[in-house]
Amino acid sequence: MTQPLMKVPDAQFERAKLMLDRARWAASRMQKLDRVAIRRICEAVGNAGHAKAQHYAEWAVRETGMGVIEHKRIKNEACSRALVELYAGEDFISPRIDAARKIVELPRPAGVVFALIPVTNPVATVFFKTLLALMTRNAIILSPHPQARACSADAARLLAEAARAAGAPDGAIQVIDEPNIPLLEKLMADERVDLIIATGGPSVVKAAYRSGNPALGVGPGNAPVVVDDTADIRLAAKRIVASKSFDNSILCTNESTVLAFASIADRLLEAMKAEKAHICTAEETAKLRNLLFTETGFNIAMIGKDASVIAREAGFNAPGAKILVTPVDLVQPEEKLVREKLCPVLAFARVQTIDQAISSARSMMRKSGKGHSAAIHSKSEANILAFAAAVPALRIAVNTGCSLGASGYETNLGPSMTIGTGFAGGSSIGENLTPHHLLHYARIAYNKDASETFGNFAGLDPLNLPKRIAPVASLAVDNSNDSELRRELRRIILEELKAVMAA
Repeated sequence: MTQPLMKVPDAQFERAKLMLDRARWAASRMQKLDRVAIRRICEAVGNAGHAKAQHYAEWAVRETGMGVIEHKRIKNEACSRALVELYAGEDFISPRIDAARKIVELPRPAGVVFALIPVTNPVATVFFKTLLALMTRNAIILSPHPQARACSADAARLLAEAARAAGAPDGAIQVIDEPNIPLLEKLMADERVDLIIATGGPSVVKAAYRSGNPALGVGPGNAPVVVDDTADIRLAAKRIVASKSFDNSILCTNESTVLAFASIADRLLEAMKAEKAHICTAEETAKLRNLLFTETGFNIAMIGKDASVIAREAGFNAPGAKILVTPVDLVQPEEKLVREKLCPVLAFARVQTIDQAISSARSMMRKSGKGHSAAIHSKSEANILAFAAAVPALRIAVNTGCSLGASGYETNLGPSMTIGTGFAGGSSIGENLTPHHLLHYARIAYNKDASETFGNFAGLDPLNLPKRIAPVASLAVDNSNDSELRRELRRIILEELKAVMAA
């Protein structure tokens, strides 16, 4: 009988498994480093990324064909040295002592973090996720999108070398050079992975949640932006155009549809035109609808392209335009132009009241964008509160561009390249991803009865506790064992002597 052929080992997966083993070792070593050592490593990595921000901005645009070099440089800088400086005052390593509640909290890093990198913001996300992992004493394995593989992998290796030189264990930062879907699915399901951070398309995020390992994933955006009759119209127009054109609108927090009060709509359009927005005719709007949306969904070839390029592809000219504004009458998912668009095309609709604006926002987000982001330009606290309370978004940017406002770079939200969409958006977190999500705390909790005294933990460091001496009782046991051995030897010797004398 012919024996079945043995399955040929998957060499790529075997190499990846070695990476996981190496990462687990590195994670165990990272958790023994103190705050000074971690700070030194993070500063070295942040400085290395910042120094090459322009280089990788150019490389990312060249490799992916998406975005604006200058804007990618800004994101790379914000996610490198600036990120280290932002969290410099926070301590993710020392115990937290709450004497009033009689609780001591000990930070517990996740361990091995597996991070998916999107094609839209590749290098900035490599910088961002790597630094978050290092700040919290985790090891990280980065898996780039295949269309941004080269720039992402090179950036990861740069950071890895900087980390090693600053004292990080070898293997704390690793990258998969040849990513593919079957490999990712195997790795995400591997028991040696402690946490997955998934940033990318819905299919990738769902795969992360199906893996069986803990995952932090995000849903798609589709942000409405309201401009009411109390807003500073000129400033609102300037901020919206700047936001929608930032990196050619490939941040998932970008504005999707303007909901302008009818009383100020014409003034707003004129102000946007002054900021280099091209206001499309009905014919141009129809051409854009046909270009951007196919039977299978959004035309991915247009993601992150310049407004003038998109106009030319659609069949008209818009030289010098930063964004293309498409007036629409219908604000619901059946109107394709009010869906998420990762390109500088912005739908524009008129509403009569804040209630109609809320109704329109809820309608356009019915199928996409729940839990993500929204924006409003207004001086009316009542309108702002009504909108925030009713729209299905977990971050509402006020009087700022939504792209950088909702992602935390122009507001005091946590600056992030990964936006949690909460229950509504199918995400395990509702906040912007920060270092706080990459560790948990073990809690020492004393009896709360007043008669039970809380211990004095001040000055104690889990990484450098006083040496523990074996108790006397255990030493006595050892002596007993030694004595028993001596007695046995003595017995054998005596028996030998008796035998000799008897002879």
